Order: sequence, then structure tokens, then C-alpha cells
Amino acid sequence: MNRDQENIDRFNRLALEWDEKPLHVETAAAIAEAMLAALHLRGSERVFEFGAGTGLLTVHLAPHCRSLLAMDSSPDMLAVLRRKSAAFSLSNVTVIEGMVPADVPKGPFALICSSLTLHHIEDSAALFGALFRRLAPGGRVTFADLEAEDGSFHGDVAGVAHHGFAPEPLRALLQEAGFRDVRFSPAHIIRRESDAGEQRPYPVFLVVAAKPG
Repeated sequence: MNRDQENIDRFNRLALEWDEKPLHVETAAAIAEAMLAALHLRGSERVFEFGAGTGLLTVHLAPHCRSLLAMDSSPDMLAVLRRKSAAFSLSNVTVIEGMVPADVPKGPFALICSSLTLHHIEDSAALFGALFRRLAPGGRVTFADLEAEDGSFHGDVAGVAHHGFAPEPLRALLQEAGFRDVRFSPAHIIRRESDAGEQRPYPVFLVVAAKPG
């Protein structure tokens, strides 16, 4: 079984209970706050979010943009997101199934974002290239993900391609794809029990980069 299918199967199993975990809800809220503080959205942006899952980030971002296209590869996660979007009356949210980089919509988008999704995608360079092509001139990407760690965050969970990221190699990949003004900042610290049973802090970074206008 390939990594993509492992991720789909895993998140399908977890979909109904995902939002019941306070850690998931609190982490998404903190990342959304960091993104909104860094982006200063005007409310006119067309946004694409990949790895949207059950929409924990979506519900925070949608009120601040004109439209938000939320994509995930897990149909069961998206079923939760559709119900949530209706419950929150998020009329500007459209939900689609797909995976990146293969299914990145045409755009153009003013903003492309994701939270804790990059570490599931093996070919970061291919992803960044596809996203760059779908951005409008002057558009931005923003990702939140784990800083480089020793593998203890996920343990032996299937479907994980990267144990977090060091900033400079990630900056280089973004710049090679054509992005400029690449900025990193702290977004959150996830405190959870590692696979070894120890309570540990796992820092989460936020990176914002722009396509030249």
C-alpha cells in the first residue's frame, strides 16, 4: 500500500472522533490565529486550503476571505467538514476531494494554505512548484507544520513522509519554486505524549512566502 492510501485509510478511520480531541481543536485555533496575524487578510481573497480535514482551520479562515476552496483526500473527513460548513453557515466554502500535488485546482488563488499537512507529502519540491503555478501574481502561501523532530511525534504511524522540517532546506525549496520573501515564525507548541510515553513539547512553525507580482 502506498503512502497516499495509508493516509486516506487512517484519516477515514479517525474522522468521526477527530474533533473530539481537545488537542486537535486547540492546535488548529492557535495556528489560525498565527496565520491571520501574519497575513492581514482584506476579505477579498480567493483561498485554497489543502489537507483541510474536518475543517478545524477552515472555520477560522473562512470569515476573513471572499471564498475558500477546501480540499482533502479523505472522504470521511470531508463529510464532517461539509456538515460543519452547513452548521456554521459558511456559504463561501466549497469542499472537494483530491490530493496534492496531482489535484491542485487551476486557480488563480490569492492565498494557498495548510496546517500540519506538509509532513504527509513526500515530494515537497513538486508540491511547491504546483502551488506556485496556481497562485495569482503577488499571491502567497502559508504552511504550519512541525519543526524537525526525532520521529517520536508520530511514532510508527503509517503515511508520514517527513519528521518535521528544518527551516533552511524548506526555504531553499520554496525559493527554487520561485517564491520570494520567505518568512518563518513560531506558530504554536504542541504538548503531547510521545510514543515512548514522555510528555514533550513539539514546536510548530509558520512559513509565509510570496509569488512575485
